[in-house]
Amino acid sequence: MKQKVLYFGALFLLMLITGVFWGTWFTLTRSIDSFSSGEFMHIGRVIIANVAIPMRIILPAGIVLVILSLWLYEGKKTAGFYFGILSLILIMAVLLITLTVLVPIDNSIKTWTISTLPSNWEIIQDKWKTFHAARTLASLISFASYSMFLILPGPVTEEKGKIKLPVFEDDF
Repeated sequence: MKQKVLYFGALFLLMLITGVFWGTWFTLTRSIDSFSSGEFMHIGRVIIANVAIPMRIILPAGIVLVILSLWLYEGKKTAGFYFGILSLILIMAVLLITLTVLVPIDNSIKTWTISTLPSNWEIIQDKWKTFHAARTLASLISFASYSMFLILPGPVTEEKGKIKLPVFEDDF
């Protein structure tokens, strides 16, 4: 039962993380080139203010729960486990993209005004757009991979060679 709660918690946090990035990409990033510099600065500040604190909690917590679920998983040599490892690698890449590329850009945007707008703001905007798309894709694949970790057959049990799914109690 404890492992089920752990699996559910990790999946839920990955869903929240992916949802934040997917929603932003789907509603904003794809059309960011159509915004004026003033609109870009305003929208950027609003989004930064909305997600900065929650994502400081949700993203690391999601990573910790994924690590714990992999650590406690008994079928270390199963296909599902390797999907779990892929999920972990990708969600850590999401964190690295966020911290090394996007947060520095966000911190710059927070200081911009119309009069202090850098002359290369469109290049910065393109970089933000590219890395936001990469982060979104990585989070989507991480979520899908963790889902595969949960639904693929787990280790063969000692009892009559039955296969157990890690999340469910029923034998298949």
